[in-house]
Amino acid sequence: MNRPLLLLDIDGVLNPYGTPQPPAGHSEHHLFPGEGPVRVNPTHGAWITEASAILDIAWATSWNDEANQLLAPLLRIAPLPVITMPPAPFHPSDKIPAIDAYAQQRPAAWIDDLHTPQAHTWAAARSSPTLLITTDPTIGLTRSSIDRVMAWAKALRRPSANS
Repeated sequence: MNRPLLLLDIDGVLNPYGTPQPPAGHSEHHLFPGEGPVRVNPTHGAWITEASAILDIAWATSWNDEANQLLAPLLRIAPLPVITMPPAPFHPSDKIPAIDAYAQQRPAAWIDDLHTPQAHTWAAARSSPTLLITTDPTIGLTRSSIDRVMAWAKALRRPSANS
């Protein structure tokens, strides 16, 4: 079996928003002129690196190539494949065709703060194992979410009792 995929959004996942102060561990960086700061927690980079031992990770974000250009260095991670999204602004469900084309028949975990009903329908209809983890955009990615994804990926590697 191919290694499972981890598809990562940025805004609301690695860049929590919606609170006056950044969550603990996050620092603010002004990456986009005229826009609010991006909140970055370098610990997330360590978690992404840890997860990359058992998952193939790709960006699934409106940031597209800017994820590698601007965020990856702050997280101290190597560039990741980018699932190219439509030009912003777009409806969150507009990510699904690009994610579906990228994932094909591989097991896929998708961490995002805006999983639409269409995303849940897509996940339920897939023949490959699929895990959606929806983050609270005011908190972002948590250790429990990464642990859940890694436990899910490890469980896929175990032979079934009937084989």
